[in-house]
Amino acid sequence: MNKSLITNLLAGLCVVVGFMFNQVIVLSVGLFALSGAVTNLLAIHMLFEKVPFLYGSGVIALKFESFKVAIRNLILTEFFSEQKINNLLNKAQPNIDFEPIISNVDLNPAFDNLLEVIEQSQFGSMLGMFGGTAAIEPMREKFIEKMQLSLSEISQTDDFKALVSQTLSQGNSAESLHKTVLKLVDERLDELTPKMVKEIIQTMIREHLGWLVVWGGVFGGLFGLIAAMI
Repeated sequence: MNKSLITNLLAGLCVVVGFMFNQVIVLSVGLFALSGAVTNLLAIHMLFEKVPFLYGSGVIALKFESFKVAIRNLILTEFFSEQKINNLLNKAQPNIDFEPIISNVDLNPAFDNLLEVIEQSQFGSMLGMFGGTAAIEPMREKFIEKMQLSLSEISQTDDFKALVSQTLSQGNSAESLHKTVLKLVDERLDELTPKMVKEIIQTMIREHLGWLVVWGGVFGGLFGLIAAMI
């Protein structure tokens, strides 16, 4: 049973108990808590899914081009810039291992870009009510781990190794190798669809967004308590 469901069940129980036993305070707490939890649950759903008649819903899929551009820039500037490739070629061995680069590169800018997209959407103000981007900061480490794993897998594919080996065997320059990598990255990114981008991000962060529902219920309940006592 997940956090969101437990929060909604507890809030619903307060509503039922308050109504059946004529407990005004309990009823108020339950109604406000249920309102806060359901609203945040809907907001999370709207991040990933398009909801008819609700403008701005499905923002993750709508902004997938921005994510693709950010990933492309990250790979080409942090992993395979012409300078980095040139440094590798200067000490190149028959098989170049990109793993050390991937494991040491700073992937925080990719996560920051994700936060920026969410903040700039119409859900940014709602997120601000529950701690802002700090509320989803705990998922940064998991996001970085997933990105490193994906990039490592790409660098270990036979196609990628064949391209690197072929380019080196032909004595091509760092500039030529950079263009080869650029072509490969663009081809892989062109395969991404809005649905794939949505599923990637959903897998990484949706579980943690459940805390927004929990805190929506908690703060809603507090507001309900205050309203009942006034």
